[in-house]
Amino acid sequence: MVLEVLRQRTLPPNHATPGKRIFVDSDVELWKTTQGYADYGLFLRRLSEAVIGHYLPYNPPAESVSEAVTKTVALLNEVEGWIDEIPPQKSTQRYGNLAFREWGAKLEKEAPGLLEKLLPASLQYAIPLLLPYLTQSFGSFTRLDYGSGHELVFAMFLCCLTLIRFFQPAQEEERQLVLVVFEKYLQVVWRLQDVYKLEPAGSHGVWGLDDYCFLPYIWGSAQLQDHLTARPPDALNTPLDETTLYYQAVNRIHKLKTGPFNEHSSQLHSIATGVPTWWKVNNGLFRMYETEVLGKKRLLKPPSPPQLYLKLQRRKNWRSKEEEDGVLYYHVRSAWGSCSLSVLEKYD
Repeated sequence: MVLEVLRQRTLPPNHATPGKRIFVDSDVELWKTTQGYADYGLFLRRLSEAVIGHYLPYNPPAESVSEAVTKTVALLNEVEGWIDEIPPQKSTQRYGNLAFREWGAKLEKEAPGLLEKLLPASLQYAIPLLLPYLTQSFGSFTRLDYGSGHELVFAMFLCCLTLIRFFQPAQEEERQLVLVVFEKYLQVVWRLQDVYKLEPAGSHGVWGLDDYCFLPYIWGSAQLQDHLTARPPDALNTPLDETTLYYQAVNRIHKLKTGPFNEHSSQLHSIATGVPTWWKVNNGLFRMYETEVLGKKRLLKPPSPPQLYLKLQRRKNWRSKEEEDGVLYYHVRSAWGSCSLSVLEKYD
């Protein structure tokens, strides 16, 4: 499949700091009509295409690894190191060690500096826009939990960095975003979950795909699409080799849960026994992701895409198209009152 290239965004000097924009279900439906929603969907599919036929551990030639990828992995290594500096507190609670709040406070304090080190001088202006995405990618420091909503924020963080061309939308770099950067991110958040006993956020229980994540199954099933012998039922033959994100995620479920797989992970069991090819698995998971993650208000708790995508603001008594301060507004109604969409393509 040949997919279009993810567009490049140039931001105006008076860009707004991102904040929460999705409050009710109708706001979710509004977001689905935006360019930002289309950008994120295209980003996920481009990365999915890039990893077909490529496995873990992925060791690309040194000359093909960009400075951007190297510096992002270094950032993840740095925040992972804080886990050793901030040990869990003694507690009898099953979930939620309070030391995670200390780890989160350190992240929120250090995040501006981390982004300053990450970004070249020409992209430093984007730091206020990227901060909420970085700080909310690792879990909730209030609820002491982690789920696919936080994973979504990290993927949006990578998407934003691609939109401003910190990362390049070239197939090799996109492949490294999954098999190097995202794979490292998984190792960090899995360690956070284990050390600080983070509760699953918004889990569907036995009826959900996974208590904590979703994207490893999308990109992992893409890795297997062209495999000559691997078939979906192979996912039941544990322990699995860790050559794909899909297999890594299934192995982790077996580490965390006991009992028959078909009872505690019925969705994954149904996929393994009822879907004949990895291509169909991948397509079905994309549809499921759009419904169960992108279509659920409760999972869109972090700020919706910032001015890199679309600005959603309250406005009183506005019902038509007009201009204000160089921004073209289309005014709509939602369940929580008047709002306006500022179409940033005006600046391109």
